[in-house]
Amino acid sequence: MSDGDAIAGGLDALVGQLQRLQLQAAEQYQPVVDALVRAGSRDVQQIEHTLDGLLDFCGHEPVLEMYRRLCRHYWDIDPTATADYVKAYRERWDSEEDGGQA
Repeated sequence: MSDGDAIAGGLDALVGQLQRLQLQAAEQYQPVVDALVRAGSRDVQQIEHTLDGLLDFCGHEPVLEMYRRLCRHYWDIDPTATADYVKAYRERWDSEEDGGQA
């Protein structure tokens, strides 16, 4: 096995671990986001804690959809804080190649 094959194998394993972690995050956050939105929660601390956690996984489309959903909910509570979360997403996840689409 060449060094290149070993590196490729290591990267494949790492990508697999990241994908599993993203799926786990989506499974664990879905009921939290659903409950906050369904209940019309105004618990700023819980909403922000959840958005903070979701932000780490917004590269995974289902998590990004939860993040957007919770931001829409939070907008009516605190538009300024919500705008900060949108900005944080854009700074972390938007790229020049995708045209800056959030």
